[in-house]
Amino acid sequence: MKEVTQILTHKIFDIVHACSKELNIECYVVGGYVRDYFLQRESKDIDIVVIGNGISFAKKAAEKIGIPEKSIAIFKNYGTAMFHYQGMDVEFVGARKESYVSHSRNPIVEEGSLKDDQNRRDFTINAMAVSLSEKDYGALLDPFKGLDDLQNKIIRTPLNPDITFSDDPLRMMRAIRFSTQLNFSIETNTLASIKSQSERISIVSKERIVEEINKILLSRKPSNGLILMEVTNLLEKTLPWVSALQGVDIVNGNAHKDNFYHSLEVLDKINEHSNNLWLCWAALLHDIGKPKTKRYVDDVGWTFHQHELVGAKMIPKIFRELKLPLNEKMEYVKKLVYLHLRPIALIEDTVTDSAVRRLLFDAGDDIDDLMLLCEADVTSKNPQKVRRLLRNFEIVRLKLNEIEEKDRIRNFQPPISGELIMKTFSIQPSKEVGMIKNAIREAILDGIIPNEYQAAYQLMLSEAQKLGLTPIQ
Repeated sequence: MKEVTQILTHKIFDIVHACSKELNIECYVVGGYVRDYFLQRESKDIDIVVIGNGISFAKKAAEKIGIPEKSIAIFKNYGTAMFHYQGMDVEFVGARKESYVSHSRNPIVEEGSLKDDQNRRDFTINAMAVSLSEKDYGALLDPFKGLDDLQNKIIRTPLNPDITFSDDPLRMMRAIRFSTQLNFSIETNTLASIKSQSERISIVSKERIVEEINKILLSRKPSNGLILMEVTNLLEKTLPWVSALQGVDIVNGNAHKDNFYHSLEVLDKINEHSNNLWLCWAALLHDIGKPKTKRYVDDVGWTFHQHELVGAKMIPKIFRELKLPLNEKMEYVKKLVYLHLRPIALIEDTVTDSAVRRLLFDAGDDIDDLMLLCEADVTSKNPQKVRRLLRNFEIVRLKLNEIEEKDRIRNFQPPISGELIMKTFSIQPSKEVGMIKNAIREAILDGIIPNEYQAAYQLMLSEAQKLGLTPIQ
């Protein structure tokens, strides 16, 4: 039995050890904290398994530390208690064994032994335990050779994977997530089981699935996880819109690129420069409108006209179905999907001040993220073309900075408000007010007048005169 007392450096282990000795109750640190120690990764959680009542043990440990009982989060239904101590969330749970019914991932729980508790763990690398008991303090208990799997970079279930995944299908997503985050391989039988059990993902809540997808998207190379989801059939069951991007059609020898793999390449490139989850979603979904807009036109080839508009319109439905937030995060993703071709259109033509102003006006504070997305969208295999496009993007960036500094268009607020127009001409809210405001905005964006009050005021008078309005004296 291997001893790893060097893992037990946090002060909570001394406290738990003392409680274990005083109460004559066995307890162990298990799961992620042990795994992350061997991976030399920082951990923010410590999970303690108690052979007995986890809640009572937690109260005893908190009392020893001086933590008031009201500061302990207690979950009676799960037999767990948690408190925060010296930078760590410390959770206590009684050892248990679990059984499941086919229509639910909520287990029937009974008290159990350490062996029972390790048997119910999702993967061997999460089933290791280190004793905090007097008799074998610091001993590593690793019945499924999780340490070997860590060293060999393998994700494997402790028991029969068919049972593990059927019992709790979320574990299939967790397997792919751990594989992606850690750059581990999923053991052959475990991977085959995920594919055969993929239908079971339907009993898992969208919120829990999306939690795992978010972690995949924020991994160093998220494409690895999404490809695993595709080969195991989980992609079409969880992200059908992304799955629909797959495939290449050929007509008269003309083929288009596989938009699924293109989107993954864009996503990976984004992750090299940003850890913005919502920019990752925008990258994954930027071409989501292409399957609905794909057409073959003789003498032209494959077209995807207005796929950015169709894709943007799809975003609210996708967010609703995935239980993603229907707030400014959704609007951000929708905006980037809609605008992702605009900078590309700029570099194909002469970069005019007017076009740059309009891009700044429409993108606002998200212009830098939009430019990052557009640069990542350059996935051509022709290195000369890539160099040319990226060089042109640099010109656009310089022009954006120049126009922004001069004209202050980002998050544009018109110098003349609707209230001022109504007051000046003693009129009520009407289409004329909107027409005057629109004329001022367009004149500023086209560079006809500067973004300043006096110039805008004079244009207001001129436009009002055309509409037969005169200012009150």
